[in-house]
Amino acid sequence: MNFWDTVTGNDLTREWKEFEVRAAALPAEYRAAWEEIKGQLSHYSDFTGRNLSPIVDNALGLLEETASDGLGIHEVLGDDIAGFCAALAGGERSRSYRDRWREQLNRNVARKLGRLGG
Repeated sequence: MNFWDTVTGNDLTREWKEFEVRAAALPAEYRAAWEEIKGQLSHYSDFTGRNLSPIVDNALGLLEETASDGLGIHEVLGDDIAGFCAALAGGERSRSYRDRWREQLNRNVARKLGRLGG
């Protein structure tokens, strides 16, 4: 990967296009689950989304493999896709971008209040 691709995100764009081509070959119920997985995993993204590439690649690989085995999507993921995505991203305790922003806001408010009160 060259510097320009890293700075502009061209490498990520190409990678996500490849993911979408692979996902288009899945059966309909798998494509619907794929869309939901993408939405749920986006909560665990860093600023660029680079941390999600290997996770998304593995999730898509799982979907491809189980679809080729003829399993139903509910047999693979169950009914809790959000829980599945949380486990993929590092467990229930993994912090989403909202959690990080909330912590940052709380620190800033506490610091400002500390200055005003003390």
